[in-house]
Amino acid sequence: MKLTRKKRFEKVIEWFQQHVPVAETELHYSDPFQLLCAVILSAQCTDKRVNAITPVLFHELGTPAKMADAEVHEIYEIIRSCSYPNNKAKHLKNMAAMLISDFGGQLPSDVDELQKLPGVGRKTANVIASVVFNKPALAVDTHVQRVSARIGLSHNAKTPLETEKQLVRHIPKDLIPIAHHWLILHGRYVCKARTPLCGDCGISEFCLYFPEK
Repeated sequence: MKLTRKKRFEKVIEWFQQHVPVAETELHYSDPFQLLCAVILSAQCTDKRVNAITPVLFHELGTPAKMADAEVHEIYEIIRSCSYPNNKAKHLKNMAAMLISDFGGQLPSDVDELQKLPGVGRKTANVIASVVFNKPALAVDTHVQRVSARIGLSHNAKTPLETEKQLVRHIPKDLIPIAHHWLILHGRYVCKARTPLCGDCGISEFCLYFPEK
């Protein structure tokens, strides 16, 4: 189907609104601090693995004060089965300490302020701003970047930031928080990296990749 980019966005968004009215993170958490810990752990690691780690982590160190007071090796022992546990253990401790010293133990809602915290890059900051504070921030991970390029929502975007800028230009502000989850979940379960399930895809008729495939 020959579509302008504007019309492609409209069609894709309309399909997701009708067929995936609820889309949210698959990470398990009970408060904003725990979500931030889980998102830091999820870098280059599956949500399933993170969700296997966090019950013990949150039971023992589930507050900024407890995390900041813990020794790095204590945190490491709990999270050692995730990717890059050494770095992430340091990030978690230092993030909690800065949260207390600079932000009164409360997560800031501003994306730039969030990025001052150890272990928090733009993607993680956008997740928190979007999920916790419902801000029009769109986190771009490998799923979002791949799916956006395949469908034709982004064009020649070389970096996550380029993809983010192109997407937020065309997605209505109030839908940006859920659009992040639509694209991630679609990439995780349908538009997979190696073997996309185009036969099961509800938006294949709006997709640039499908006719080429």
